[in-house]
Amino acid sequence: MLSPINVSMESLNLMTLAPMLIPVVGALLILVIDIVKGGLHKSLYVVLSLLFLAMDFAAVADASGIFMQDGTILGVFDVMLVDGLAILAQFIIVGASMLFIPLALTHKRFHEFSYPEFFALFLFMIAGFQFMVATDNLILVFVGLETSSLALYTLIAMHNREKSFEAAVKYFTMGALAAGFFSFGAMVFYALTGSVEINKIALVLAANGYADIGFVLVGVAFFLAAFGFKLSLVPFHTWAPDVYEGSSAAMAGYMSIVPKIAAFVVAMRFFEFLVHSDIVWLDIVLYAFVVITMTASNMWALVQTDVKRMLAYSSISHAGFVMAAILIGTTQANSALFLYWILFSFTNLGSFSMLWMSRQKHLAAHQSSDHSYDKFAGMIKTAPVAALIMGLFMLSLAGVPPFALFWGKLYMISSAVTNGYTILALIMALNSAIAGYYYLKLIVYMFMKEPVIDAKSGQVYVSNATLALKTIIGIAAIGTIFAFIAINPLLEFVTAFVYHSGY
Repeated sequence: MLSPINVSMESLNLMTLAPMLIPVVGALLILVIDIVKGGLHKSLYVVLSLLFLAMDFAAVADASGIFMQDGTILGVFDVMLVDGLAILAQFIIVGASMLFIPLALTHKRFHEFSYPEFFALFLFMIAGFQFMVATDNLILVFVGLETSSLALYTLIAMHNREKSFEAAVKYFTMGALAAGFFSFGAMVFYALTGSVEINKIALVLAANGYADIGFVLVGVAFFLAAFGFKLSLVPFHTWAPDVYEGSSAAMAGYMSIVPKIAAFVVAMRFFEFLVHSDIVWLDIVLYAFVVITMTASNMWALVQTDVKRMLAYSSISHAGFVMAAILIGTTQANSALFLYWILFSFTNLGSFSMLWMSRQKHLAAHQSSDHSYDKFAGMIKTAPVAALIMGLFMLSLAGVPPFALFWGKLYMISSAVTNGYTILALIMALNSAIAGYYYLKLIVYMFMKEPVIDAKSGQVYVSNATLALKTIIGIAAIGTIFAFIAINPLLEFVTAFVYHSGY
């Protein structure tokens, strides 16, 4: 007869679940409110979402204090892992989400924001991303991945335009393929090591001296494909421009930030021990991913005629740029990754929000697409403040000092040089110069061309700026301009968490 297993509540350490449970409770509350009293104004759901996100942020901040005092925290049969990577990633995930949600307070024709289900799905998605980053258990990573992905597919489709349905189907198809690759990779490593925990997998493989290197490489290939899809690395990027174009501009900006930081953290946990095990094949493949993704996406961005698609390819290029940190695999590089992504969050969400502000229901006769370059021609004359702010975001994305992303690029390139990747650093600098061309192209249209007037409406530039939208764009602009003041404290903050996590 089997003896009963006694598990104390204290040993479970259920507080490690608190940051994930808060958005789940918020989502369920929103659904219950809608069932009890339907037809309520969307501002209620915006406020509720912000309230639960603020509680979530506070819970992560509380966990960060405990981590810095006591070290890595394990909980729920050791499947929950609260370390510096998890805390930093959750700060970015929840912080970017708090900037995104107020954008729902916009004009009525953006009907997806009038559905309570939108906000419930959004909170479920955040919980999924948090589960992804706060564990090294591949099964729980997969659960978080699917929870967030299924919610995100639906959020894209809720935009309810022809391209939105197409984008949701493409994203679903590519996401299902990525999930399949992830599952097969996890299966291979479980067969090799008898564990689905990344830390134990690393220990078993090291103890065996990587005797089954062929099977290890097969598992790594599956994971590379899975992360390639999620991070939109070339050649697994093909879905990204179409999905960004079919999504609302605000959702596209959000997708370029939050899902990717979650995927970066999982990739960092998984590839960290492999990079340091001197598997030459892996170094070569990661090097190729970084260089090809940066370069090819920049080339494609150069020939785009639509600003949103240009920003989509730009986001792919930035993901390739940051992927260099996974290749380098040092504390300095990993700290540069988080610093870069925090700064990128302000700039890129601000850029896409500017597109959201100029959203049109019907295209003008001279426009080939919703956000064609012609739409922004002469914007300095028709909407001077908007032109200046958009120009600011473009200069930051290009890496022009002293704006935000200059410091992210500087520290990332510095980490490459410090660790002997001099040629990679030169390629990164060259790609930054190439990217400057297509960012400056938009600035030229806004500041040096004459406005194009629509023959029917007489409009030159449509501005749909609500107070909430102006506030979010203002926060993004302030963060972009004055980032240099906080760079050193921010870098010290990030490095402390990464260092104490052992990465």
